[in-house]
Amino acid sequence: MARTIIPRITPSDPKWCRAQIFFITWLAYVGFYLTRKAFAVAKIELRKEEIWGISKSTMGYIDLAYLVAYAIGQFIWGITADRVGTRRVVLTGMFVSIVMAVVAGASTITVLLGVVLFIQGLAQSTGWAPLTKNIGNFFNQRERGRVLGFWCSNYAVGGLIASTYAGWAAQYYGDWRYAFWVPAATLGVIWILFIMLQRDKPEDFSVNLPVPVTDPAPPATQPMTSGEETETDRPTVSPYRNPIVLHLAAVYFFLKPTRYMILFWAPLYLNEKLGTDTTESGFLSGMFELAGPLGVVCGGFLSDMVFRSRRMPVCVIFFLLLAVLLFFFNGLPANRIALGAGLLGIGFLLFAPDSLISATAAIDFGSQKGSGTAAGLINGIGSIGAALGGYLPALLTSDDDITNWTLVFRILACFVLAAGLLLIPRWNAVPTAEAAPTTDKESES
Repeated sequence: MARTIIPRITPSDPKWCRAQIFFITWLAYVGFYLTRKAFAVAKIELRKEEIWGISKSTMGYIDLAYLVAYAIGQFIWGITADRVGTRRVVLTGMFVSIVMAVVAGASTITVLLGVVLFIQGLAQSTGWAPLTKNIGNFFNQRERGRVLGFWCSNYAVGGLIASTYAGWAAQYYGDWRYAFWVPAATLGVIWILFIMLQRDKPEDFSVNLPVPVTDPAPPATQPMTSGEETETDRPTVSPYRNPIVLHLAAVYFFLKPTRYMILFWAPLYLNEKLGTDTTESGFLSGMFELAGPLGVVCGGFLSDMVFRSRRMPVCVIFFLLLAVLLFFFNGLPANRIALGAGLLGIGFLLFAPDSLISATAAIDFGSQKGSGTAAGLINGIGSIGAALGGYLPALLTSDDDITNWTLVFRILACFVLAAGLLLIPRWNAVPTAEAAPTTDKESES
């Protein structure tokens, strides 16, 4: 139905095809964040006795429901995207996310809100792994670090926009429900653009792309150094049996709790520390994501240009610095400048290794054929850890609704330190390049 009503757009110049895919997949994941962060911002209003009077414990259970569903979905949709393609999975998930955001805004009881956000978690999980596979189909291994460094700014930019946007909507219309409804309407526009612009693979364009999309073999004049590992698993080998993919999944389990604790609780944390309203809390919490684009681009360039496509050294260095900052974060002066700067620092140090592990390395070691499954596996295991991080503030909240934030951040520091230590043995890991396409001349010789 959508295919016949809404036309697909193909650039007349083949050089723009990859740019089109980069743009629409980037925008799609930004869009997912619009409906993902609505509840985090709405918490400030929902906590008030005259509105709903929801306790932190109840909020924690709702977040946990969302994150459990999100983790389950990661395992399902990555495999599904490898089998049926990105387009079907993402369009379905995005549509369900829009509907659930509308229903969440119309909710009148806490139980219904919890059920709706559980379904929202399943819908949200259709985004990352399929879109990562999609972008990986159009860019080869030697350029992925830089390309995905820019592309992975989507969830940093998305988080920044979503926090501010939802906060503004709730404040402007004077009702927390609009924190769900306005972002849902915006995601509907992105859904239509996705129908028009997205393609699963280069062959789906009506023009021939002038660039190879498979990974070229490494030049004979540039052999691997003796200290580097190579990944011998081929695209036909399941990522579930790939030791490096499994290792990255374990590392991501310890990293993702920090991102989701801040994602879901930073607005309320700032409201408690500074007394800021919904709009300002959403904006200040967005400082975490504001540093994200710089972090992911910096991480991508460092891994490609300094460490020769090795992703792990950048991750380990950033992990260790991030652990130190988290350990001392709650001791920063309780003012807007100090906490905003602290969140900027956390965002810069977190998003670089996060993007390298969940996207670039997932495609590198999962291969183009199995990249959706690999990204889904890594993010699925990571999302189990995210569920722990999302529930942590509620777990460490006393009966009088006061949270031990110092302990929360120090536990997260220990998680990140564990991730760094766990990744050190893979310091020199690099993937085996996929074979370059054979030309007619080569096949005749």
